[in-house]
Amino acid sequence: MKLKLHVWRQNGPNDKGRLETYEAPDVSPDQSFLEMLDDVNQALAKEGRDIIAFDHDCREGICGMCSQVINGKAHGGQERTTVCQLHMREFNDGDEIYIEPWKAKAFPIIKDLAVDRTGLEKIIQAGGYTSCHTGGVADGNALPIGKEAADYAMDAAECIGCGACVASCPNSSAMLFTSAKVAQLAVLPQGKVEAHRRVMAMTEAAKESDFGNCTNHYECQAACPKGIDVKFIAKLNREYLKALIK
Repeated sequence: MKLKLHVWRQNGPNDKGRLETYEAPDVSPDQSFLEMLDDVNQALAKEGRDIIAFDHDCREGICGMCSQVINGKAHGGQERTTVCQLHMREFNDGDEIYIEPWKAKAFPIIKDLAVDRTGLEKIIQAGGYTSCHTGGVADGNALPIGKEAADYAMDAAECIGCGACVASCPNSSAMLFTSAKVAQLAVLPQGKVEAHRRVMAMTEAAKESDFGNCTNHYECQAACPKGIDVKFIAKLNREYLKALIK
């Protein structure tokens, strides 16, 4: 396939970004989107031109690093798919593809398609620790957890922290991300001791990092590559109100 790419280029948060056009003349439908960008960068490097900066790591849909807005959709818009799992067979010969970074006040651009997602890390750090006994390892069945609670916690724990929810939200809200991290521990015995402190600290950290608030657009759930449900936002709100009352 032959494709025309319109790629966002920006040298840093204070630089005025712009779209630049590149040709991808020999794209295999079996390539992943990142492999296609690798080929484009290899051609640019051979010409002595500045390669396109983009984040990547595991390339297995686990790490959440491959944060790109493709044709206006976070991760390309395929259901439960990260950029590294997006294959070029989803495009047609002659297509024009627009590739941009996450655009949110809380995600300053480092370069081109790479953004600084430290704000999400600050939310995690604010969550702090869980109180538990140290020393000898307890038996696996020493603290029984019901299947309903275990399944709920595991569903929340699927969040990989990619930031697609923030990038797709018109308010640049991190509520889905924050709620997944809060809800994961809120239903487990290990997370109940610090539950009130944790939810207050994490929501305050989100506010301080310039993330917006939730106004129920649900685009976050639609864009999430792991299908994190907005029901966790409701759980976050309930936990926050309980903490306020206490």
